[in-house]
Amino acid sequence: MLPFLVSAQGFKLPQHQKYQKLRFQLINNLMIVPVEINGAELTFVLDSGVSKPILFNLSDQDSIQINNVSEVTIKGLGDGEPMKALRSIGNKFKLGKAKNYDQDLYVILDKEINFSTSLGIPVHGILGYDVFRDFIVEINYVARNIKLHNPNLYKHNPRSKSQTLPLFIERGKSYVEGTVLMKDEEDVKVKLLVDTGSSDALWLFHQPENGLEIPEKNYEDYLGRGLSGDIFGKRTKVSGIKLGDFELKDAKAAFPYKESYSYLKNLGDRNGSVGGEILKRFNLIFDYGNGEVTLKKNVNFKTPFQYNLAGIALQHNGLRYIAESIAGFNGVVKNDDSSTFGNVQILLENKTRLSLVPEIIVSGIRAGSPAAEAGLQEGDVILAVNGKNIHKYKLQEVLKMLNEREGKRVRVLIERYNQDLLFSFVLKSVFD
Repeated sequence: MLPFLVSAQGFKLPQHQKYQKLRFQLINNLMIVPVEINGAELTFVLDSGVSKPILFNLSDQDSIQINNVSEVTIKGLGDGEPMKALRSIGNKFKLGKAKNYDQDLYVILDKEINFSTSLGIPVHGILGYDVFRDFIVEINYVARNIKLHNPNLYKHNPRSKSQTLPLFIERGKSYVEGTVLMKDEEDVKVKLLVDTGSSDALWLFHQPENGLEIPEKNYEDYLGRGLSGDIFGKRTKVSGIKLGDFELKDAKAAFPYKESYSYLKNLGDRNGSVGGEILKRFNLIFDYGNGEVTLKKNVNFKTPFQYNLAGIALQHNGLRYIAESIAGFNGVVKNDDSSTFGNVQILLENKTRLSLVPEIIVSGIRAGSPAAEAGLQEGDVILAVNGKNIHKYKLQEVLKMLNEREGKRVRVLIERYNQDLLFSFVLKSVFD
């Protein structure tokens, strides 16, 4: 006999269970959580900026069953056209012991919609509002865990140095009010979408009539990919952003081009979005039912904002073989095999090992950046950074090597047309 959950709408915990604790991976400021859909184990981005779950990147999960399907057209961020998708109802979702036996979701069949290549791990979709609606969601960015609290059993205990702010829930999304400090410390009141599915810090709409003018020091940049294509805009920084009494100075900001959010026919009083690079500086408690969010700053609060100093975007591009010697100088095979990387290995004469490893390529390069001026090109295969073979590192770790600090010299070994080339450049401020 199925539990009481069957006839109930939305996510529920077993009776008397106070909360479900989930571990998440924090990659590029995004929370990646395990989700089970109709028995298939998948990974999703927890995205407070999405109203219904969206499933994509099905290439390695062709056997997943989805129920009661109809065809629809959807549009998201990006400068592309609306796309065909499938709407499915009556699906079983599980996050630990939190279950929903009647979950709607959308399925995108376009293989171009694939966050896995830029995050470095398989990611199959995004989900948000349905989870935030049904639980009080506590996010600890430092411990990298989420607690989904049963609202009926939760007791709110005000915590030292925390602050609770109004949270506005509109059409399946949440908004918070704040203040942006523009040039000359001018204060601009803003209403921002709370978007845990954005890896960026602060996006602002260009609204001169509201005091949101693009600062003079800016540069054109690729801001990310939405469901409807690439997003470009002006990257800059503002004097500060205030959420309640918390103030972050010299905050990283971007002004996306209007074409990227043209599908938002009526912005209303919204002025932009606050994303993961700011949100991760707090531990948060979202209470959609009571329209509140509680913030407490954590050890990330004063972490400098990250800029792409090299001007390179990277992504995974399938797999490649590498050859490694497993014999020492005396010809004796090494016993310690801890340095191996890759799931497929071939031994040649017991002295050389071929390993199948992820291939990382330059997927984009900013005009005028140090990497571009040094001669790197889109499509180059990254082999090593500062003498370190990058196949032993995760994608985000390689990006960190390339953007460590202003003034650092970076040496990049790449493969281009079956030829190895070495490039060297010095990281410099993006606002010089």
